[in-house]
Amino acid sequence: MLPRYHTVKGLGDHEIVIQKSRFIAHINRAVTEEEAQQFILSIKKKHWDATHNCSAYLIGENDQIQKANDDGEPSGTAGVPILEVLKKKKLKDTVVVVTRYFGGIKLGAGGLIRAYGKSASEGIEATGIVECKLMKIMHTKIDYPWLGKLENELRSSEYTIKEIHYLDKVEIEAFVDENKVSRFCDWMIELTNGQCELLEGELLYLEEDL
Repeated sequence: MLPRYHTVKGLGDHEIVIQKSRFIAHINRAVTEEEAQQFILSIKKKHWDATHNCSAYLIGENDQIQKANDDGEPSGTAGVPILEVLKKKKLKDTVVVVTRYFGGIKLGAGGLIRAYGKSASEGIEATGIVECKLMKIMHTKIDYPWLGKLENELRSSEYTIKEIHYLDKVEIEAFVDENKVSRFCDWMIELTNGQCELLEGELLYLEEDL
């Protein structure tokens, strides 16, 4: 698992007009090639009357799955420019479909490359990018009287609360950097005068807006 990587926030779209042609960028996450292809098909179905639905996706920790499709545009003028935007922005697990409604003015190869690249880039920026950081989930069990103090301390600290479970005891789940687990445990013990149970959980990605 990568210690950190960038991807898009989620589903989004953004439209621009170039020389009377409409370019609509559709953005989404996809962690498998099947997910990417399903998203592309859904956009093609939605925009069945469009002139072109060009696409690209980049999937895998090492970008091992890369595909670009020009969907009828001259070879290399649509899918590849979209893919290059994904690479330039260093995004992972991302799929982009750019829908074009032809406006009557031909753009030429260079114009198409710029148009599809611009549409993809602006669409990604409009959707938003997040950084995913691999973190350890730390479970802290305490008696209810400690809840207010610990919750306040955590919310004003470098750590992020994932969830709070209200059971026989309160269990707080927090995202903690793997290198700071020992420091976190010492801090919890100090705050509760040793009246807490600490357990290391799984590794999960914490998403932060960029």
